[in-house]
Amino acid sequence: MDALTLLTSRYSLTRLTEPAPQGEVLDNIKRAALQVPDHGNLRPWRFIIAQGREALLKLGDIFVEAAVEDNPTTAAEILERARQLPLRAPMVIICIAKVTEHAKIPVLEQHYSAACAVMAMQQAAFAQGFAGIWRTGAYAQLDYVKQALELAEEDEIVGFLYLGTANAEPTKRHPVVVDDYFSEL
Repeated sequence: MDALTLLTSRYSLTRLTEPAPQGEVLDNIKRAALQVPDHGNLRPWRFIIAQGREALLKLGDIFVEAAVEDNPTTAAEILERARQLPLRAPMVIICIAKVTEHAKIPVLEQHYSAACAVMAMQQAAFAQGFAGIWRTGAYAQLDYVKQALELAEEDEIVGFLYLGTANAEPTKRHPVVVDDYFSEL
């Protein structure tokens, strides 16, 4: 697949199956993350990979504990859903904006770089025949999740990148009129 086709045909799938990217394919995904725009070469990102049932269930348990801490009266069905969330794919890469105080490079720009890393990883997976979806949601914002993953207070989770093999066709997209979103100065 050429680069232009890759960029203009990107899609997300909500449920993925085995296998997850491994070996050289996973190495390519990791390298793609590290090539994104990075003003000042701060490398403002870190990644935690959860793969395999045990690791995915551990992440689900973190989500459950976070939900309970956030609201001790959380309904049982919501807690069970939280436990199952990571099992939607055989691999979840937790993408973290690892912020460094810098006189010339604002925190927000560092977050943008981390977000670019997520997009680059998803594109690299797609280019190699895998599928994925970038999710955030409430668990990315809850302090308990950050603490359980041993993040610094200033770190932010910019997303959970679910990766695996497509087990369905992507939803058809509605046509977009490109000029509706662009204007000239």
